[in-house]
This record gives sequence, structure tokens and C-alpha cells, in this order.
Amino acid sequence: MENSDFMTHKNGRQRKVAGVALSSDSMTDMDRVEMSSPDPELEEEAEGLIRGSDSEDRRHRVRPAGVRGELGNVLLLLFLYVLQGIPLGLAGSIPLILQSKSVSYKDQAFFSFVFWPFSLKLLWAPLVDALYFSRFGRRKSWLVPTQYLLGLFMLYLSVTVNSLLQSEGGPKVVTLTAVFFMLAFLAATQDIAVDGWALTMLSRENVGYASTCNSVGQTAGYFLGNVLFLALESADFCNKYLRTQPQDTGIVTLSDFLFFWGIVFLVSTTLVAIMKKENEQGKGKKKVQEETQGVMATYKLLFNIIKMPTVFTFCALLLTAKIGFSAADAVTGLKLVEAGVPKEQLALLAVPMVPLQILLPVIISKYTAGPRPLDVFYKAFPFRLLIGLGYALLVWLTPSLKQDGGFPVYYYGIVLISYALHQVTLYSMYVACMAFHAKVSDPLIGGTYMTLLNTVTNLGGNWPSTLALWMVDPLTSKECQGATGQSCGSPEEAGLCVKEGGACVTTLDGYYVESVVCVVIGLVWWVWLGKKMRRLQEQSPAAWRCTSSH
Repeated sequence: MENSDFMTHKNGRQRKVAGVALSSDSMTDMDRVEMSSPDPELEEEAEGLIRGSDSEDRRHRVRPAGVRGELGNVLLLLFLYVLQGIPLGLAGSIPLILQSKSVSYKDQAFFSFVFWPFSLKLLWAPLVDALYFSRFGRRKSWLVPTQYLLGLFMLYLSVTVNSLLQSEGGPKVVTLTAVFFMLAFLAATQDIAVDGWALTMLSRENVGYASTCNSVGQTAGYFLGNVLFLALESADFCNKYLRTQPQDTGIVTLSDFLFFWGIVFLVSTTLVAIMKKENEQGKGKKKVQEETQGVMATYKLLFNIIKMPTVFTFCALLLTAKIGFSAADAVTGLKLVEAGVPKEQLALLAVPMVPLQILLPVIISKYTAGPRPLDVFYKAFPFRLLIGLGYALLVWLTPSLKQDGGFPVYYYGIVLISYALHQVTLYSMYVACMAFHAKVSDPLIGGTYMTLLNTVTNLGGNWPSTLALWMVDPLTSKECQGATGQSCGSPEEAGLCVKEGGACVTTLDGYYVESVVCVVIGLVWWVWLGKKMRRLQEQSPAAWRCTSSH
């Protein structure tokens, strides 16, 4: 979904925020209909397309006895999606750990590339769909090696992560980024394989459960890898709530956590490889014939879709729409940690949001069901911009509200309310976008079409977030106080200032400059390009049809 969860700083699968939204960027399986949108209408449309594609077979098929007959398959899917969420949750927790070690915002920007693979997986999804060993299984050919590699990477990290985070010159951000980028890349590849397998593992009557497994599984995995890990890793949290005798460390360390899940990945993957066959003849279940489309044919189709004037315009708007939210979404959580808010407390504030994040898509979809879903997007836009300014005010007030024992309860109440309001606007825009994608996607190529639009939507959140993090330091002004003739323009100059007995003091925080600039850019976009986006709804269905697909 969107890169917006400042509680856990996840820039990618946006998975996802704890909640149904976590399914937003699982639009992966190239040759078939997207199964993971949190919008109930999209799920119905997706299922309708899948069911409709084989209406002849349905007439002659014995219906299985509901989902009970396939409970094993549903639980396996759920488990595979949970596994996928673990590395994503861990990747989301690293920026908060880095921030508590005072790394620069340029380092944070560099690490944010870890969240890009889920937005870019469309680039290699056709390969995952088309290349496989038929004897071993179309999906297992990718699932088994990627999960083995995930497990091995986690075991490698469990041995090296402490030295990477605690080296003498500060955390080794480049190495951390490279390893976590590979984890995210492998998790995205695993997602493509699991999304595809879900459509054949379940009978057509039960295929709708695939999206539920995706949402619930990834949410649970992200929660385990992020919120639960940050809480159990925090000595303060464990001493306060879980121990009678205080200790210097948390109940688990990052190394322990990585080692445990590395072993879980290796053992579970071995069991799946040996015991689970693809396309088994289930009781009362007809074997599903998967369509296969050539790799080049899929890439050509994507190129033909994006070449269409309406789609090209819409993609350009999607790529620029979130610039106005980038400072609030990407930097706020890190600034709160910098101001002294415990990272595990921030992560835990995501927990009471789960019911809201489950209900919001259901409620909002009632308003996006008509012919003009983007009207909801347009109306929510300025409110989300204002909440961004509210976040900046919150960061500004935070140091003055700090007390000896931490922050008062009412402070966390303010943060929670701010976050809840932000979620309402975020989901209004997100669900409206998904509904519009479903409305305009050419039914003959629905899966590929919606995957493309979702990829562009996610990229439209990734690049502004990375840029926003990158620009915080250059926009920050510091001066050297207590030493004449010194400045603080670079780390070297700051070192000289301290050596001369001075101290570098921030006179203007780049985050506030960025917050104002982003809101101004956002308002210009809303006034000028927002109306253009609304007008796209007036285009005839033919304007969205890909002629080469007919």
C-alpha cells in the first residue's frame, strides 16, 4: 500500500500497515487477476473474472464442501504469507534502530531503497510466471529456492548484524542496505510465486480466500517482525512490563530473532518441497489449467498498455500525487525517535490501529462504488496535506512535552489521534485509487493491467519518500556556538567546531522546511493536476481498452 506508516517507518509493502491495507502491493501475478486488494468490490471483480473464465467447466463440476475440504491449503497459504511478512517487518524496524544510533538522514535515504523491490516486482514477475521446472512444479520452482535463500540470508545476518550496527565508525549502512535489499527482493519474488500458486492451490469456489490469506498473513508477519520484535528487543519495555528483575538488554536480540526465523524458513521450506505437491486432485476439485503467456508477450502487453494516452496521463499523475505527503510519511517517525520517543512505543501504537484499518476499506468502498471513485481521492487530498502540517507541529512540540520518566499518557493519545486521522485520509485515497483501477482495467487482461497501475501507484510513494529523507540534511542549518570562526556545514567542519570547544546547534531543521515545501507542492498539484485526474473519469471505456489485446 502506501509508504506512510510513520509508526513503523515502512516504505514498502506498505504492507503494509498493520491491517487489510497490507495487501496493496501484492498485485503480482502477471497472467491472472489480482487477488489481494483490500477493496471488497475488487475482490468480487477479480473472483468474477477468474470464475467467468471457465464457466463451461463449472456446469459439470461437483462443488466441494465449502472451505473445510481445503482447510490445509488455506492454512499453508496463510503460513507462507506470514513468512513473507517477517523480513519486511524486520526491514521496517531497522530505520528506527539506525535512528537511535544517530545516523544521517542521507543514510536513512539510502536504506529506504530496501523498500523498492515490492514496487518494482512487475519487472521480473513475467519471468517467475514463465520459467520453471514442470516436474518440480511451476510455483515451487521459485518458492523453494527463494525461501531457502531467505533463511540462509537471515542466518548470515544473525552472525554479522551486531558488527554491522555497532562498528567503530557507526553502522555500516551500505552493507545493511545491500543485505536487506536482497531479503526484500527475495520476499517479493516469493510473493509472486505464492500469489500464483494460491489461484491453483484452491478450487475456484474458494479462491476468494487467497486475498484473505494475503492480508491476514502479511499483516501478522509484519507485526511479528516489526512491532513484536521492537518490543521484545527493548530493555525498557521488557523491564517495565515483562520482568520482575531489570536487565540491560531485551528478552531477544536482533541476532536471536534472525537466527530463529532463519531456521523456521529452512525447516518449513524443506517440508513444503518434500510433502506438498502442486495441482493435486483434491476431493471434488477440478484441476485448474493455468494459462501461460510468453515472457516477451507479457512485456509487450505492458508496453502497449502504458503507451495509451489515458493510461500514460494517469501514470504521470500517480507518480507525482504523493510528493506533498513525502516529508510527513517518511521523516516524521524518525524525527520523533530523534526527539526521544522510544521506538518500541511508536511501533506499539500501530496495534490499536488494526481494527480501524480493517473497517476503513469496507466503509470507504461504499463511497467509491459509483462511477466517480476519484472524487473521494480528490476530496481527501487537502485534508491529508493538513495532517502533514499537524505532524510537523507534533514534532516541534515533542521535546517540550518530555518529562523525567518519558512522555505522559496524553502525549501518546495525541499521537494516536493524529495517526488515526492520517489513516482515514490515506485509506480514502487508496481505496478510491483501487476502485478506479478496477473500473478502468481492460477485463481481457485484468491481472496485468491492474498490476501495472498498482506498481506505478507504489512507485509514486517510494521515490518521494527516498528524496524526502535525502534532503533533510542539506536543508538543515547549523551554526557553531562557543568557537569563533568555525562552522558546521559538513561532518569535518562539525568535528573542528567540537575540537575548538564549541558545539553545533541546529538553527533551522530541514524537516520543517521540507514539510512546508511539500504542502505547497501538494496544494499546487491538487489545484492544477487534481482536476485533471478527476476529468479522467469522464473518458469513455474505449479510451482505456488496449487494442492489441482484442
